[in-house]
Amino acid sequence: MSLIVNPYALFFLLRDQIRVFEGLAPEDEILLGGKLIRQLFRKGDILFREGSRPAFLYGVLKGKIKVFQTGIDGREQIVHLIRAGDIMGHRAICGDDNFSGTAEVMDDADIIQLPRGLFVQLLRRHPELGLRVARLLADELKDAELKITQMAHSSVRLRLAQTLLDLVASYGLKKDQLTINVLMSRENLASLAGTTRESVTRLLHEFGDMSLIVLSGRQIQIINMDALRRFVRNGGLVS
Repeated sequence: MSLIVNPYALFFLLRDQIRVFEGLAPEDEILLGGKLIRQLFRKGDILFREGSRPAFLYGVLKGKIKVFQTGIDGREQIVHLIRAGDIMGHRAICGDDNFSGTAEVMDDADIIQLPRGLFVQLLRRHPELGLRVARLLADELKDAELKITQMAHSSVRLRLAQTLLDLVASYGLKKDQLTINVLMSRENLASLAGTTRESVTRLLHEFGDMSLIVLSGRQIQIINMDALRRFVRNGGLVS
């Protein structure tokens, strides 16, 4: 659902709430005014599909989104989790490529869409913006390399524990300071940890028996954060 908003107000939302666009110049308001689109998406909506050509850069004002690739067996492999303040589509646009994954809304999302050509214009006008995007791409590459290493050398138990810590780092905790602030299906957890749904279910109950977490449906409470971090530091061994 598109929102009717003062077109110039969208410029300030983009500048103030999407991290990579901090510091846009006043004259950019004239360039972007009337050309930005703000849209609400519901859980389950698809923003773009793997293999399609990017028409927009997406700036997330609110919501949680997963980007996944589909294997030849039809199974999803989550490659990115997106939160408020993040952008999507920059890799495909900067690389003049198609989308490498499909983006699905996990929690109702409020998104600003910036036409591809305008994003390229901004990159040419602002070297500092280009540097911020380059740093973002470098960080994403580093994270991908780390995940490959973890998949190759870490046990499933350790990967799932690290996945829980990564979710806390990305989405934080609810007001109780225990519950991870995102609902994740067992299938999504399995995709993130590189394992099966059955293994995730078994290991979550095992973590519960170790007094690390408490389960309530898809909600996960981490009741001993220090112990969970030690568990990961010790390579999946209980200290």
